[in-house]
Amino acid sequence: MIAGTGAAVTVRLRGRLGDLQPKLRRIAEIVLQDPSAASGLSIGALAAEAGCSEATVVRFATELGYSGYREFRRNLLHEAAIADERTSRGELQGDIDPDDDLATVVGKIAVSDARAVEDTAQALDIATLAEVAHRISAAPRIAVFGIGASGLAAQDLQQKLMRLGLSCSAHQDVHEALIVASLLTPGCVTIGISNTGQTAEVIESLRLGAEVGATAVAITNAPSSPLAQYADHLLVTAAQESLLRSGATASRIAQLTVIDCILVAVARCLPDLGRTALETTRAAVERRSR
Repeated sequence: MIAGTGAAVTVRLRGRLGDLQPKLRRIAEIVLQDPSAASGLSIGALAAEAGCSEATVVRFATELGYSGYREFRRNLLHEAAIADERTSRGELQGDIDPDDDLATVVGKIAVSDARAVEDTAQALDIATLAEVAHRISAAPRIAVFGIGASGLAAQDLQQKLMRLGLSCSAHQDVHEALIVASLLTPGCVTIGISNTGQTAEVIESLRLGAEVGATAVAITNAPSSPLAQYADHLLVTAAQESLLRSGATASRIAQLTVIDCILVAVARCLPDLGRTALETTRAAVERRSR
């Protein structure tokens, strides 16, 4: 699977980088290193720089979902023009550098997080989102799996779906997750959240849920990852983390963007848009806080 047709070129590349064959990965690395410069390369020039044939460059473009190199380059040119416009407006670009002052660091974080939301919204497949929302709204039980930072996103999704009156649980402990997954039934929904799509505990829980007949949904930044392969439905995030941001902030914000979209899409599937459950749960919380 690949990101939705509206996904930016670099978003697709980052999501597929770890899954590409060595020659194709070399092309991807050249493009990601300097997208603006790469957009100006002819197919022959890019092939020469990557040390491969022109046919390999064409295969690279089609692997990403484009009809050929011409369409790939046209999209890359468009993306590079947008990036140049952002630079001309004074927007901070690039990774956080150890020599950056604090004001620059804050600015780069703000730009990175905003871009994670924007790119994720662009990459999100609307038809898949609608189908996932329909399955969730009709499910007798929803189980969400995530570890670490993705576990925080799983808890957020649980809280939001519970506010709509749906039976949802979130699990970070692997033993607990496997027990829950094994007891699901057809019609239930499992949701695995992992930025890399490589988290073994989340993959195993999603796989086990699928084996007993539950609908499997993956939320990941890696559309060709092992987690995505076990999913019936894939919702792709688009976030690029700095090496200096160990809290995985951008990826978590991208995941929360998808979760907010799921919430609204599910509410649209409910007879009263979830208003009754939202008002009931809000009243219960307000009474407790008095």
